[in-house]
Amino acid sequence: MSRLKDNVNGSAKSFSKMLGKEFITIPGVYSGISAIIAERAGFKAAYLSGSGVGGMMGLPDLSVTSLDEVVREAGNITSICSLPLVVDCDTGFGEALNVMRTVRMMERVNVAAIHLEDQELPKKCGHLNGKKIVPMEDFILKIRAAKEASKNPDFSIIARTDSRSVDGMDEAIQRAKEYLRAGADIIFTEALESEDEFREMRKKVNGYLMANMTEFGKSPLLSVSELKDIGYDMVIFPLTAFRGILKKTEDIYSKLMKYGTQRDFVDEIMSRKEYYDVIGYSQYEDEDYAMVDRKNLPD
Repeated sequence: MSRLKDNVNGSAKSFSKMLGKEFITIPGVYSGISAIIAERAGFKAAYLSGSGVGGMMGLPDLSVTSLDEVVREAGNITSICSLPLVVDCDTGFGEALNVMRTVRMMERVNVAAIHLEDQELPKKCGHLNGKKIVPMEDFILKIRAAKEASKNPDFSIIARTDSRSVDGMDEAIQRAKEYLRAGADIIFTEALESEDEFREMRKKVNGYLMANMTEFGKSPLLSVSELKDIGYDMVIFPLTAFRGILKKTEDIYSKLMKYGTQRDFVDEIMSRKEYYDVIGYSQYEDEDYAMVDRKNLPD
């Protein structure tokens, strides 16, 4: 049977069951087919970055994408891949009431978890300077609104704080503790600047912790084994594959422009057979043939 029929999203329950039981390595995906490839590689969850959604449209990570656009991309992935999907929902697309709508729409498309951040609008990439954060009390209202809006007890709310870069580690730790008290299931402290800071966060915050190993940012690129040793529970690699695809695409376009043929680098691209295998082409054909056979059966 086709992937569309059989591989519906693995649900919030499968993600929540992993919490505390195993370390969760979560690659960033940017489309349905990238999520399928991540699943085939052996990952047990996937991550949709707000920067990735904007980047696929040629837009910056400055809150210029809409809730509808992010929901659509999330739904495209969950409809075609069984991996539980964690979605970057920026600041929740507004205030507490908007956050409630965000949660309901994400649950509707079978997202497993979302993260919200305590930046002011327009938000910035967490590893850039010039961020501004909202008062702690304002963000706590958003967490409570998200928990109240959720109808799925297994749906996870991840609270991200960007306060380390603005007000320092003590404030980030305090916010992490308060966000957990407000009902957040997981804490995501953005842009920690050393391994020691990751260790301090783990030592002082008693809850599930998510690390962000994005490239070219403020955080050192710690490995999965290093993060496990520190005591973190999960890590995201938001744009690693996306950046790799962009680099390879740039290279291919340059070669096509220069040489006018792909003859000399065909071995660098996915073959037709490999591509059809990834998307399950033959499964769709089998379904089509089965429908034709049923149509021809006598009444």
